[in-house]
Amino acid sequence: MAGTLSVPAGAERGAARPRSAVTRAIDAVDAAAKTVAVIALLGELALVMLNVGSRAAGGTGFLWVDEVARLALSTMTFIGGALAYRAGAHTAVHALVNRLPGAWRARCTALDDCLVLLAAAIAGSSAFSLVVSSWSEVTPILRMPAGTIALPLAACAALLALYAIERLWNDHGWRALTVALPLALALAILVLGYDTWTDWLSDQAPIYLTLGLFLVSVLIGVPVGFALVLASAAYLWISDGPPMVALAQNMVNGTANYVLLAIPFFVVAGLVMERGGLSLRLVHFVHALVGHFRGGLLQVMVISMYFVSGLSGSKAADVAAVGSVMRDMLKRERYDIAESTAALAASAAMGETIPPSIAMLILGSVTSVSIAAMFIGGLIPAAVIAVCLMALIYIDARRAGTPKGTRAPFAEMLRTGLHAILPLVMPVLLFAGILLGFATPTEISSFAVLYGLALSVIVYREMGFSAFIRIVVDGATLTGMILFILAASSAFSWALTIANLPQQLVDALHGLNNSTVVFTLGSMVLLIVVGSLLEGLPALNVMAPLLMPLAIKLAINPLHYGMVLIIAMGVGAFMPPAGVGFYVCCAVMRTDIESASRAMLPYFLVLLAGLLIVAFVPWLTLVLPRLFHFAV
Repeated sequence: MAGTLSVPAGAERGAARPRSAVTRAIDAVDAAAKTVAVIALLGELALVMLNVGSRAAGGTGFLWVDEVARLALSTMTFIGGALAYRAGAHTAVHALVNRLPGAWRARCTALDDCLVLLAAAIAGSSAFSLVVSSWSEVTPILRMPAGTIALPLAACAALLALYAIERLWNDHGWRALTVALPLALALAILVLGYDTWTDWLSDQAPIYLTLGLFLVSVLIGVPVGFALVLASAAYLWISDGPPMVALAQNMVNGTANYVLLAIPFFVVAGLVMERGGLSLRLVHFVHALVGHFRGGLLQVMVISMYFVSGLSGSKAADVAAVGSVMRDMLKRERYDIAESTAALAASAAMGETIPPSIAMLILGSVTSVSIAAMFIGGLIPAAVIAVCLMALIYIDARRAGTPKGTRAPFAEMLRTGLHAILPLVMPVLLFAGILLGFATPTEISSFAVLYGLALSVIVYREMGFSAFIRIVVDGATLTGMILFILAASSAFSWALTIANLPQQLVDALHGLNNSTVVFTLGSMVLLIVVGSLLEGLPALNVMAPLLMPLAIKLAINPLHYGMVLIIAMGVGAFMPPAGVGFYVCCAVMRTDIESASRAMLPYFLVLLAGLLIVAFVPWLTLVLPRLFHFAV
């Protein structure tokens, strides 16, 4: 899932004030950071296209592109991550904080920003040490200092510190000191008494304290990425093991995989679809085809999410594209908006295995599972769950006595079908490029951007230059949030590994008598729960490298197991009350969380049933990859 654009507490109050010279200066810094992130994104898009063209013309690509891609990814991750913080776009769990009285809620918000400031200081110090220690080394092809790759993290830390101070002052003023000073005092006591209290700890205490700190940070509303940074740093400090520079090293290494470039490209492609009219044409075509079924518009929503998820890699873009188009149609036809929200959330969870999926890209980057095999293997599992959801909608509509709708005339089907042909060509191009070996998933994602732009600008003429620039800025911000979480979770995963947590999981596995059924069920429950708390993607990034070797040891097919993890993660991300994706759906459909949560219960049960079918019928996942001769 891609994340929410939540507005930080007090932002509206701050927006109403006259803009001071300091605020204008920070705005100028923010504009410069946006320019850097946009240049990195568009520059890398151009380089990928140039590399594909060179390979097609001469049979070889440019060797230096990989080094430039790593610098571009580092820039998009850390500069974009800082921009996402100021925009309020970082994923955070507010379910507990929102239930507190106003004064305590304000203190929690101030504490969250203080902890972000602390995370920025720690990451900045670590990044500076990494830059200094690696500056004398050079990259093999371009011969640039190796420390250059870590410079965006140092810049990110400076930006985050600036933005956190700005938010604390604008939202809380001098009252922020009532939170900052006790926090500083507590940290000082811990530092000064380090030798005393660490002597009391057992060998396993550092990892338990780290996990506890992470959980508490998330529950009080600290954005997930920064909670991961704090937890990783806490383990390094408490365990007195590797130096703190390892934090920056692992965060930077977390963005080193070339395949992650597909994430910003698919995010931008999804935004182009949403704002360039492509999604609207698809929804209208699906409505003409199945709108007359019982529960017609809800059936349309499920099928539309299946199609749109196959064109956009971003769940936030998928939900916005389909939900914003369907919302007014549902209200006109007097559908219950709470149930409509539940159907949208369940459909979005179903779409996690429809390519191009960011979850698949992440899983492929942290495990050895083939991304191309996942792309083709996810189609049938998603279709199975879609059929289950459509059956539920039909049964509910029939039980309620809802009459069938009016079938659209053939002329309407033909007209909307013709309008939808060009958007539907995109998944055909994606699959053809991957299956025929014309380009990698990353390179195919760059074609998706260009194809979407060609339709939106030239064919449909619904997007101008200024709209495109806004899309790229929004795409860089959303990409920064996703990649920053991945970088932070890379450091957290490394900390869990050196704490010997994987071996403890292996020992627990032996206690289950090596039962594949119990292990599979336990993995599903774990990913649903953790995916609900961590917004899905970081849960997959943290848990998949730990669980996948255990699954292979039990002779579970890694492709099939990966699909189970992705679906379970999606169910958790869209499960109330903590699933962030569920809140996105509520915001898009403009409904209250309580009524939508009640309506979600039968959909959640059906999602679980579909997940169980996929989990215990591996053929559904493996038949297409084997048909196309992928090694599975």
